[in-house]
Parts: sequence; structure tokens; C-alpha cells
Amino acid sequence: MKRVKTVILGAGLSGTYAGYLLTKSGDDDFIILEARDRMGGRIETFNSIFDLGPTWFWPEMQPALSRLVETLDLETFDQYDTGDLLFEIDPHIPPRRTNGYHSSPQSKRFIGGVSQLVSALASQIKPEKILLNSLAKSIAIDDGQIIVTSQPRNNQQHSLFSAEQVLLALPPRLAIETLKFSPALPQELSNQWHQTSTWMASHAKYIAIYDQPFWRQSGLSGSAQSRIGPMVEIHDASMPEENAALFGFIGLDAKTRKTLGKDQLTHLCRQQLVRLFGDKAKQINADFLKDWSQETLTATPADLYASHSHSPAPSFTVPLGDWKNKLFGIGSEWSSQFPGYLAGSIDAVEKALLRSSTDQKRKAPDAG
Repeated sequence: MKRVKTVILGAGLSGTYAGYLLTKSGDDDFIILEARDRMGGRIETFNSIFDLGPTWFWPEMQPALSRLVETLDLETFDQYDTGDLLFEIDPHIPPRRTNGYHSSPQSKRFIGGVSQLVSALASQIKPEKILLNSLAKSIAIDDGQIIVTSQPRNNQQHSLFSAEQVLLALPPRLAIETLKFSPALPQELSNQWHQTSTWMASHAKYIAIYDQPFWRQSGLSGSAQSRIGPMVEIHDASMPEENAALFGFIGLDAKTRKTLGKDQLTHLCRQQLVRLFGDKAKQINADFLKDWSQETLTATPADLYASHSHSPAPSFTVPLGDWKNKLFGIGSEWSSQFPGYLAGSIDAVEKALLRSSTDQKRKAPDAG
């Protein structure tokens, strides 16, 4: 059994940022357990640069995340929205072209995709502190210590970790669905966490890559809205000085997407781009469809029904009982300011670590 002060479950943005902050504070007595074979969680890229998960952040609205981006010296750029917008409402009527709009406040993207943020944070953490392919199965209290049991995905032998505290860097609902807590969490809290929708878990995105952003030559922004689908909202996903791209959010529910199948749904997305942007849209170099509802490390059966708004943040601590001051939620959904957003991860981690530090000081013996 390995003994550490802190076990962090999940190496998405929240878990990685928590490890980064602990390392910066001089506290490297932690381990990060990640079930996937990669870091990032819901942050994932196609062709190493195009975002399949979260895409934007808003510096004017999210100053803490903006400061972190500056500290890490990451390159960003404005989302391209210059030109007209396409709007289709009827399959028998050609798309309507109308004045586009500029986002306010300005939305930003990362050069190389959002994964650059996770990579930059991870580079400041000792590699041995991050264990991939480590699926946490249970969390139990034994003689005042927390015992975390994980199962490496490449063999059947379980690993045990003894800790003083556990940081849950995964969605609240996923924690309730996939982890066994002993003793059980208070029922009211458990219900609250289970009722918190996991942002993006019911969503799917399609991305198509081109040699050139041909739509810009026609005075189009690359943005489109559709009541026909399968994509209901489309944006320019091009990277500066890289291949051009368009991406869209698919409006069909998870059950319908599964019935259609990936190949048929991809075909319908390609047809839609041609319908909107003309024959040049046929010249796709590569495309990819990411359905987050099929990701068992993101979505649960309760997430298959779309949530069109971010859920209110649940309590990130256990207010009473054996788990008090031992368990903290740091996933983005636990943020009261930006639940589900990238900035929510930053907010949730900072809030939890501040509370954890305060609790540790309270428990420390009086030096005076």
C-alpha cells in the first residue's frame, strides 16, 4: 500500500491543475489516478490540434483562467467570426444568408487546442505523480485513513493507496455512479451529486478539415444555425497557419445517434456542410465525430438525455459524518461561478484547496 497525503481522482483539467498547485506550493505528497490512457478527460483533440471537447474561454469574464494562461505563456487567438451567418429552416428552401455577429465578450481559443493547457500544467508535475490506466473503484475510511482502491486497466491486480484526503476531479454524477464509498455518503448529498448533469456528456461534435477556409473567400464567417440538422450549430474551427476546419454540435439525442450509427451520422454531417457551404465542402481532408455519450468514463445512463443548461453547483464538501474534511469535489461541475466550463475547473480547484488548507490548519496542534 502506498501512503500519500492526497489522492486526486482524474487527470483532466481539474486534477492536473490541483497537482500543479500542490507542486507549486511545495507539497508533492500526492498521486493522480487517471482511468484513461491519456490526460485531459473531456479535453481531447483530433489531429493533435482540433478540439473535440471544450473549445473556448472568455478572458473578460474568466480572469483566474486568463491569468493562468498568461502565467503558462500559452498562445491564444480570437475565435473567427468575421462575415455572414448561414441559417437553414426548411430542407426545401436554400440556406438564408444574414449578417453575422461578433461574440461579446470576445471568445478565445488555444493555439494547438485546449490540450495545450493540460500539457503545460502537467509539465510542472513529476511524471511519477500521474498514473494512467488506473481506474478507481472504491474509497473507504479505515482507522482514520482513507483507502483508495484502483484497478489498473492492463491487469487484474488492484492497487491500494492510503491518504488523508481525496480530491474528486471528475463529475459529481460519475463519482456517485462509479465509486463505492464506505461508509456511504449522506443520502441528501449523494442525491444532489447524482442529480447534477455532466456537461457535454450527452453531446456530440463533428469536425471536418480542409486545405483552406474557402468560406471566408465568400464573405462567410463559417458560422451556421440549422433547424434541419443533424448539426444545429456550426463554427469556424481553423487554426492560424494550420489546416482550415469547420465543426458543429449535433442536435440529435444520444439514442437517435446510436441508432443511426457513426458512419451514417458522419455521412449526414458531410451532406449538411455541402448543403450549407457548397461543393467545395466536399473536399474534406479528414473528419471525425466524437460522441461523448458513448464514453463510459464521462457519461452515465442518466446523462443520455440532453441538458441544455449548466446545472447549479452542488456542495463540494461533506458537511457532516465520517467524510467531513476528507473528501472534496474539484471537478468543473462543482464550481458555483462557471459550472461545466474550463474556468469552472480553475474555480473549483482553488476553492477546494483553500478549504482543505484551512481544515488542515484547524486540525494542526497549537504551536504556541
